[in-house]
Amino acid sequence: MADLYLWMKTLHIISVISWMAGLFYLPRLFVYHTGAETGSDKSETFKIMERRLLKAIMGPAMHASWLFGLITVYLLGAYWDLWFLLKLCLVVLMTAFHMRLSFHVRQFAKDENKNTERYYRIINEVPTVLMIFIVILVIFKP
Repeated sequence: MADLYLWMKTLHIISVISWMAGLFYLPRLFVYHTGAETGSDKSETFKIMERRLLKAIMGPAMHASWLFGLITVYLLGAYWDLWFLLKLCLVVLMTAFHMRLSFHVRQFAKDENKNTERYYRIINEVPTVLMIFIVILVIFKP
């Protein structure tokens, strides 16, 4: 059972790293995409990059993070621990942020972006703040 726990924890960490990389990078792509002229080759390239990042990396990584994380907490028996419940709330917020980014990908794909470069620069900080609190909860388990 200890080996299973270590494998689930390992797979959870790997999938979270992959998910976080996408959560950091996609808003940065939006910053650059905002500056590209609608219909230009540059804009069309950003659309492809954004869609592929979301569908091929971020989506599977998010699902894997949830799956391996829930299995890990089950194996720990920590599902009613305060640190886990707080972490769960933050991960739900991270998932909602992911969904918001997905909405923005669809907006850009239809050439209907209504947000500024500054907006995307600001929201680019959201996953960092959530990650800091999640890591603190996992390490210190208050």
